[in-house]
This record gives sequence, structure tokens and C-alpha cells, in this order.
Amino acid sequence: MFVYNVKINGSKVFKMFFTIVVALIICILCFVTFKVFGGANSSCVPQNNISEISANNYTNILKAVHDNIDNYVGIKIHFTGYIYRLLDFTDTQFVLARDMVISSDFQTVVVGFLCEHDTAKSFEDHAWVEVTGEIIKGDYHGDMPIIKVTNIQRTNKPNEELVYPPDESYIPTSGII
Repeated sequence: MFVYNVKINGSKVFKMFFTIVVALIICILCFVTFKVFGGANSSCVPQNNISEISANNYTNILKAVHDNIDNYVGIKIHFTGYIYRLLDFTDTQFVLARDMVISSDFQTVVVGFLCEHDTAKSFEDHAWVEVTGEIIKGDYHGDMPIIKVTNIQRTNKPNEELVYPPDESYIPTSGII
């Protein structure tokens, strides 16, 4: 019968364990630093600095921008909706609207961003358009975000024309859509 006696040097094991833990902590700190200062911004903000709004995030973004106008001034956005006007709008104003479902039997309300563009009156009500513009702080019965439209063009009605109420899990990042 063979018996092996293994003797472990406690100080060498501790030094190796300590070295591995320190190296792991350094790697984690480098990764986090990269994500916070470099990587995270490049994944949230598109390369052309225009944020795309889709049917999936439409009401979350609408709510975030209305709740914190000052944090979003200067952000460029691109989205699709239909022209909706109220009686007290000027010739240059319209709401780029979507119908938001508010009940299980698909009752809807109109929601959207107030927009301004010099050629707005050339687009008829309920025409679907694609808009690119910049968020500014304006006044319409109080402080309100207004999209200063830089490009507007007609488009077809999208497959996903309805939007849904904002979900409570959405946590906006200030200034990034």
C-alpha cells in the first residue's frame, strides 16, 4: 500500500489566490469603465446621431420626453405617424400621431409629438409621413417638447400602426433615446 503525504505551503496558496482575485477585479473594472465611457454610448446612440423611434418604444419615449423636456432638448429623432391637427394650431403645426390602445377591446386615443414645419399645411389630415427633426422646448398651453422638423416625406401606413401605453419597466436614460 502506497501512502502519499502531500504538504501544502499555506503562504504560496494564499499568494496565488490573492493574485488571481486582484487580476479578476482589474479585468472587471476595465470592462465596466469601457462600457460606461466608451461602449455604452456607442450602442445607445446611433452613428448618425438620429434616434429611431419605433412602434415598440413610441409611448415610452413620448412619456420620457414630456416628463423631462430639458434633458432631451437638441436630440434628433426620426419616426413615422399620421398628420393630426387641432383647431387652434397654426399653419406650421401638426401632431405626428399614432393611435394608442387603451383597453382590451382596442379602444384608442391619439398620442404624439407636436411638430412644426414651414410646409406642414401642404400635408392633408391623416396622411402618413416620415419625419426627422430635433426636439426643442416650446409653448403650447405650457411648456411642451416640439419637434422642429428638418425633413418630412409621405410614406405608406406601417404594418404596426397601433401603439400601446408606456410600460412601467422602462427607465429612460437622460438625454439618450
